[in-house]
Amino acid sequence: MYNKFLFFIFLFISTIVVAQPKIIAGPMLGPVELRDAKIWLEVSSEVKTVSILYNKKADNKSFKTVTYKGELGNDFNPITFVIGGLEFNTTYAYKFSINGKLTNNGGEFTTKDLWQWRKPAPDFSFLTGGCAYINQPIYDRPGKPYGGDSSIFETMAKEKAAFMLWTGDAWYSREVDYFSEWGLWYRASHDRAFPVLQNLLKAMPQFAIWDDHDYGPNDIGKNYILKETSRKVFNSYFCNPSSGENGEGIYTMTSWGDADIFMLDDRWWRSADKIKDSIDGKPNPNKTMFGAQQMEWLKNALLFSSATFKIITTGSQVLNTVSPYDKLKDFPAEYYELLNFLKEYKVSGVLFLTGDRHHSEIIKMERPGSYPLFDITVSPLTSGTHKFFGPEANNPMRVLGIDEKQNYGKFSFSGKRNQRKLTIEFLGIKGEKLGEWSISENELKSP
Repeated sequence: MYNKFLFFIFLFISTIVVAQPKIIAGPMLGPVELRDAKIWLEVSSEVKTVSILYNKKADNKSFKTVTYKGELGNDFNPITFVIGGLEFNTTYAYKFSINGKLTNNGGEFTTKDLWQWRKPAPDFSFLTGGCAYINQPIYDRPGKPYGGDSSIFETMAKEKAAFMLWTGDAWYSREVDYFSEWGLWYRASHDRAFPVLQNLLKAMPQFAIWDDHDYGPNDIGKNYILKETSRKVFNSYFCNPSSGENGEGIYTMTSWGDADIFMLDDRWWRSADKIKDSIDGKPNPNKTMFGAQQMEWLKNALLFSSATFKIITTGSQVLNTVSPYDKLKDFPAEYYELLNFLKEYKVSGVLFLTGDRHHSEIIKMERPGSYPLFDITVSPLTSGTHKFFGPEANNPMRVLGIDEKQNYGKFSFSGKRNQRKLTIEFLGIKGEKLGEWSISENELKSP
């Protein structure tokens, strides 16, 4: 009888603990601009009210409060706070109140500096990488776990970087998720709450594009029947500056220092891989990766940009012509349209940044009459690694290659005006240098 009594007491206490309102993921920094900042978190279904309290770090007395006015109490409760009226180049501290009680969760951020017309372009770095697989054995394929050493996220959290750019596959949906709206929400929520991720999420602003695995099933495109739900999930778990146009796609851009980063969507408009590349010897205009709406936006955005470096980011490789997997060359109408546009309009400073491949490399494409183009692939963060094989084993276009190793990239911009330099480091699980490459702005100038 005594043991049974203790059991029921334990069960009662456990129920109370489980039901406690709490933050289950985050905080995560979104874009931090000159005058505003986005801060994300996810709370449990027991939470009734959430507020963020913030102030200048130098002022530890008076806090301003913003209370979340959206819906709570659901299975999944991702929240984004937008804080406005901030001062540039100023550090702010923040914390949260859950159901009227202050929590220990919080952090700090620093707004951008107003350097334009006043100072030289700032030196800065950002981190990047793709393919982050979080093991969950009950839903994973049998055999050796596909996810690798997740301590790489703790290493990245210690870097002094302006932001982190996820290049796709920030989580991996499984077979049980593919055709379940609830499953798509669950996958993002489950993986975002992974404890080893939390320090990275709040250490620096986070930006992201998607690829197939955080969009839906492997290699899928425009035909995905849950694409609308997938877009809603993605926009609920990342808080990019914007998300496509007219309710379609997730493309957007951000600027930092003298670099503009164009973040493309390679899934929303993507034709099936088996659609013919060519018809009667000419590129098939109906086989698309980016779609007309996005291509029109990208062209105008590139022409508007005055940035020294223009980094076009997308999930699939752009310039690797011998890859047996996803690449823009398999969509030749858009491939030639984009390359011809860059040459015709003499767009300087362009580099491509891609993920997907589970190896890292730099591909160089010579262009007679113009500067060469480069495709920098950084992958994987924790997913299974890939070994160069077949035609790719000795790819003549490769200037640097790293296979069979987890890694992340660090892009660093430095130098005086008209002498700016980009240095790219490929770093391993513990931050060890696996490779390095650099290029100057003058090597990316159109004649």
